[in-house]
Order: sequence, then structure tokens, then C-alpha cells
Amino acid sequence: MTSRPPSTAGAHPDPGAVPVPSPGPGAGAAPGSSGKRRSLPGAGLAKGLAVTLRTMTRRSVTEHYPDTQPELPPRSRGVIALFEENCTVCMLCARECPDWCIYIDSHKETAPPTAPGGRERSRNVLDRFAIDFSLCMYCGICIEVCPFDALFWSPEFEYAETDIHELTHERDRLRAWMWTVPEPPALDPAAEEPKEIAAARKTADKLAAAERAAAEQPAAGQPVRPEPSEPAVRPERPGRPEREGDA
Repeated sequence: MTSRPPSTAGAHPDPGAVPVPSPGPGAGAAPGSSGKRRSLPGAGLAKGLAVTLRTMTRRSVTEHYPDTQPELPPRSRGVIALFEENCTVCMLCARECPDWCIYIDSHKETAPPTAPGGRERSRNVLDRFAIDFSLCMYCGICIEVCPFDALFWSPEFEYAETDIHELTHERDRLRAWMWTVPEPPALDPAAEEPKEIAAARKTADKLAAAERAAAEQPAAGQPVRPEPSEPAVRPERPGRPEREGDA
């Protein structure tokens, strides 16, 4: 019958026993060496000074603003301009603005019928269009949702004011920013023609062809005259033979 060693579960440690250290991450390394790589003292300072020396030898790219105006990209978000003629007071820009910084007032007018027997039509007339740039976060949502291209980005950014109330631009000032809106970039010559332009060109070609065909055909109700031709030469009849009694 074999005997088993006494179980140590729940036994108290012997106060006279010598603890054996467990092997750490640096086990097996050479004596006197640690697990981490030691850096030389002052290495970080030397790297920082090297970056400073490299920057000092480069040419400065500082622009002397305001004596020299910066060259901004064409799609810079500086200020929002209003093209009042395209605005239909649909209120989409004011409803979609997350900051509620667009204020629009309008009234309705009745337009007379354009043809006799027609009915009158009502249309919205713009009274006020203002943008509070102290609240605007320049997200561009109002420009994107405008269905009639009444709002545009202008790269102008020099409109700081000492009074915060002056940052609310009314429609006259927003209209003045339209003169600073750059022209749209030219299309790539190798790009595909837009569908709208292709459809308009196709319709114009059809109308031109119909007009040419109508001009070539004679007017309806007029008889067609035959073209004059050379008169036909009538052959000569042979002479009647003379008789003896006719002489």
C-alpha cells in the first residue's frame, strides 16, 4: 500500500521556509543586464536640437499678411453670398441650418394672368434675408440644399467687427459679396458631357432639323409649278407629191 504525501491545501506557510523567486521576464539573460534598453543620457535633448538645426537652415515660408494676401483655394469657405434673383423663399436653407442663423421674411403678391381667361397666381416676395456669422459654423448645408443656386461661397474672410451685432449681414451686404465669388473651374476636356447639356443639345438639334425641313418644303396650299423645260422640236411632215394636173 503506497502512501501519498500530505496535502498542503489550506495549510499555513512555514515561517522558517526560504521563499524561492519565480523566473521573471529577464530570466536567462546575461548576468548584470536588465530587460530594458538603456538610453544614453541627453539623447532626447540631442534629437530636439537636431530638429531645431534642420528647421533653422530651411527657407522661411511666412507670408507677410496683410501686406501680402494669401493665395486661397477656389473653394475656400470665407463668407456666404446671396444671389437674390434666384431666391424663391422656399425656406429650405433656414430649416436645414443647424445653428438657426438664417433669418428670412417675405410676403405674398398676386400676379395678373399672363393670357386672357387665365387665373391669377400668387408668388413669394423676399423682404429680408440675413445671416448671423457670429453663430454660423460654416458647414455649407444651406448652400448644398438650395435648389435654385441662390447661395454661393466666397473666399473673402476680412469682415471682422468690434461689435458682435455687426456680424449679422443683411441681404444688401450678402448681395455685395457676390462680386467676390470666383468663376467655377473649367471642366476637364476628357470628361463626359453632363446629361443636362447633352439633352439640351439633342433637343436643339431636333428643332434645327425640323426648321430646315420646313424651309425646304413648299408652303401648304400652294400648287407646285413644274420647272420650265426646252420646247420639243416637232418633226417636219413629208411634202405631198405633186400631180400632173396641178401644174
